[in-house]
Amino acid sequence: MATDTPKHSPPRSAFGPPAQRQQTRLFRIYNHYRVVISLMLMGLLFVDPFTTDIKFRWLDYYQAGVVSYLAINAFIGLVLFAGFQPRQRHITLSVLLDILVMHALLLASTGITNGLANLVIVSVAAGNILTPSRMGTFYAALAAICSLGISGWAVLAINESADDIVRAGSLGILYFAAAFILQGISRRMIRSEALASSRAKSIVELEQINQQIIQRMRTGILVLDRFGQIRLANAAAEELLYGAAADESAPAHMPRILPRPLKRGLELWLKNTNMRIEPFQASSTSPLLQANFTQLDQERGDQILVFIEDMSKVTQQAQQMKLASLGRLTAGIAHEIRNPLGAISHAAQLMEESPNLDQGDRKMLDIIRRHSKRVNGIIENVLDLSRRRAAKSEQVDVKDWLAEFQNEFQQTQDDGTETIIELLTEKNIPPARFDRSQIEQVMVNLCDNGLRYSKQQTGQNRIQLIAGATPDGRRAYVDVRDFGPGIASENRNSVFEPFFTTDKAGTGLGLYLARELCEANQAHLSLIEDKQLGCRFRITFAHPGRMI
Repeated sequence: MATDTPKHSPPRSAFGPPAQRQQTRLFRIYNHYRVVISLMLMGLLFVDPFTTDIKFRWLDYYQAGVVSYLAINAFIGLVLFAGFQPRQRHITLSVLLDILVMHALLLASTGITNGLANLVIVSVAAGNILTPSRMGTFYAALAAICSLGISGWAVLAINESADDIVRAGSLGILYFAAAFILQGISRRMIRSEALASSRAKSIVELEQINQQIIQRMRTGILVLDRFGQIRLANAAAEELLYGAAADESAPAHMPRILPRPLKRGLELWLKNTNMRIEPFQASSTSPLLQANFTQLDQERGDQILVFIEDMSKVTQQAQQMKLASLGRLTAGIAHEIRNPLGAISHAAQLMEESPNLDQGDRKMLDIIRRHSKRVNGIIENVLDLSRRRAAKSEQVDVKDWLAEFQNEFQQTQDDGTETIIELLTEKNIPPARFDRSQIEQVMVNLCDNGLRYSKQQTGQNRIQLIAGATPDGRRAYVDVRDFGPGIASENRNSVFEPFFTTDKAGTGLGLYLARELCEANQAHLSLIEDKQLGCRFRITFAHPGRMI
């Protein structure tokens, strides 16, 4: 909680590092002034009027005082030039010395009527600027006392005119007036500087907070010039545009190049700023993206701000709403469907036990049994969608977890045929954060599909499990490769859609459920095109430190 500063106490910032630096700069300027004044006084010693002792009470002392004053100021200037940081006591002693030396020169010269008396006002004013406190009032009081003392001594000792005392009193009033006025001005300046410093600090903190927010946003943000050169990109933009599809052979320090579809969209938008570009894919494995452009500087238009949205999120939400409604409907009528479905299955089993069935009837019963099982599987999958629990993420060592999964999955393959599961892992794989049970459900689905299609194509149950890191080295991925017939190019964009299947016995929900579970863990499931036989599905995990 903030506290109010007492009205008459100096602000805390007056003694802080910024105020000290400002005070040092002012003291340097004041010392330059003193050096210049010393040189001028030194030069005046060689002018004709100073060669006689008519107007001066003690010319020798005056000359010695001028030379000493120059030497002192020159020494202080050299010390400051060498990097010495004066403290408050050094500044106070310098101002006091200035006032005393000036009055000593006045005493040795012609007294208070000498023009040097005006320089005392400058010293008092400088003292109040450098020390805006009670010490500034002390400078004025000391100067007034010295001026009155010199005038009184001159009247009493050497019979000078009493007008000198009046002049000394007038100078004393000027000293105090300069002190009070400059103290008020200095305090206001210090408060203004403290306020400016506080606001500058707040702006810096706000900028840091904004930077953190921008970096943790799930929306990609790019700042481009008119030629498509990237000036700034947040983490989400890096992940969406270059994540799993970045060229692994490119060096890490190589500057990012705008993906070709996005650059074409930028060129079209520059021709017509009211145009909304079509969704695009940065690469064959990246999600569908939507880019929106706007100019940062409406007058110059030198820089362009780009917002990149993952369209799969919108599609996912629409599909979730559709399947949630379907799940509620299925949950409501599951009992009504399962009862007749169970009766059909049971009747088919009883008919199979009849000894009077011919071969055609048995084929019909087999069709009834298989399709009853398929309908029951569809009901179970949709029910799983409607009652899926939230992910409980934990940090996982991907290499150890994948080896453990390989061992456990291998033990479940007891159909009498040899199952080959090859494990290939890189050395430095970053950790990932996900729900073990949900990602293992995805892996089981991918592995089962892979083994089935590999056997169809090669007659051998064989898959590969591959783990590695994305090109930026900050996120882990896991691949499941099979050696089956692969997926036709016209179907590659549809494999993750619900109820899409090329297998007559399939429900079309397996890969959709797998992607849903990955999205729930902020991971991305994609089909990698690597120009090899079979399919290669990749799970790219989110950065464990940037998960929201």
